[in-house]
Amino acid sequence: GGSVMEAAAKGGFVLSNLAEVVERVLGFLPTKALLRAACVCRLWRECARRILRARQRVAWVSALEPGPADSHALVRALARELEKVHVLPQTVLYIADAETFSGHEECHEQKKARKRNSKETAIALEKLLPKRCQVLGLVTPGIVVTPMGSSSNQPQEIEEGEAGFALLFPKIDGVKIHTFHFPKDSKNRIFDESKFAEAGLKNNPDLRVVLLFGYNSWKSGATRFLHQIVNPLNEKSIILAGGQVESFTSLTSENSNAQPGDTCGVVGLAFSGPQIQSATVLLDQDVADERTAEAAMQRLKAANIPEHNTIGFMFACVGRGYRHYKTKRNMEADAFRKLFPNIPLFGFFGHGEIGCDRIVTGNFVLRECNDIKDDLLHGYTTVMTLIHLGSTK
Repeated sequence: GGSVMEAAAKGGFVLSNLAEVVERVLGFLPTKALLRAACVCRLWRECARRILRARQRVAWVSALEPGPADSHALVRALARELEKVHVLPQTVLYIADAETFSGHEECHEQKKARKRNSKETAIALEKLLPKRCQVLGLVTPGIVVTPMGSSSNQPQEIEEGEAGFALLFPKIDGVKIHTFHFPKDSKNRIFDESKFAEAGLKNNPDLRVVLLFGYNSWKSGATRFLHQIVNPLNEKSIILAGGQVESFTSLTSENSNAQPGDTCGVVGLAFSGPQIQSATVLLDQDVADERTAEAAMQRLKAANIPEHNTIGFMFACVGRGYRHYKTKRNMEADAFRKLFPNIPLFGFFGHGEIGCDRIVTGNFVLRECNDIKDDLLHGYTTVMTLIHLGSTK
């Protein structure tokens, strides 16, 4: 009988020579542990690289419960969950609630505001993520989030209280995601459209979806500026969706540490790639009960976007939610879940919405809502959008 030593030696031989065994074993590790294992030897490094390349599903971290006052729930959730995720984030979109992110919320007992500063919170979040990762962080009056664990968990509309999420996009074959930022130039009234091409939003035949977020929209000239950005992008082959947020707190790709402060402008994410399919619907003010909300979701369902490897976005007006639906909470998220049982839903309640009814599918024959240029800027509406990132192997 072979001794324990011999067995250990055999095991050692297998783990240092047989790539398929190593790959099988390392495949169970979350990304951070996998990156540590990759330092062991060349074989392990090559196996780790192959495993990471194959992990192309979007992951997310949700924060729905407030915790100790010193840090935002999203910072704590991200610190904890990044140890467990199975993707290496390349692009991250995080959204947190404005009230508690920057600490305006008063604690009832001693009426003193939480000691928090949005810049510090943003830096704490960015520090947790890989250095080369592009991060776009937004702060909004309310949050729409699917709890972690399963794509089919019930999405929550959180209109008050501490909440947030971070969507973690790995490198996905055939998909390019990039962030952009157009601050309003106080000197020029006219937006220089050559900036669109630089940002990959013009002369880019693979562009499929643009998520746009206006910030500091109460500033004079903000609405006019938003029109200058949205109108030239309003092409039938591109899905445009988003809304007006309170502020943006992170945009690491261009190292723009300058806080927008007094300016207003637009930040966003652009999704390019021939395999991307997307559809979006607008729920206008007439959508005010379960029946009409579900009818809107039926329109989205009719777009026939594949449901696997697809993310849902909901951009709603702060005037909607339970006040609009006469005290019935979570109405639109529930209607979405009913028709899309396995697509996670994310988004926010904001100060205005961007979007219309539009479908961009595999053959790019667009079923248009109307012949005139769609008006994309709205108030008191909800925009529901699906983005399909291609079939995963």
